[in-house]
Amino acid sequence: MVTEIANNYKTLLQLLPELINISGYRNDYLSKKMGLTAATFSAKKQRGNWTPDDVVLLMKIIENEDVEDYLMLQLMRAAKDDETISADEFRKEINKW
Repeated sequence: MVTEIANNYKTLLQLLPELINISGYRNDYLSKKMGLTAATFSAKKQRGNWTPDDVVLLMKIIENEDVEDYLMLQLMRAAKDDETISADEFRKEINKW
């Protein structure tokens, strides 16, 4: 579970520039909402050196259906090779509890 969270966060960081573009917001608007200069925002976007607090604030600002759909699709693609179980196996495991 912890590994999955870390991998999802890593994927989120890699996708942030694309998520910003999909959101439809301009960089200057986002930089103002985050309290950053346009140059600092642009550098963070290019380098990917966002702090966890930056990521949370940015996601709160750009959160919309298009962004969520794209992010979910990318997370599912990143997890496609993960081990899974069938619904029947899951039910059997639940019944053991």
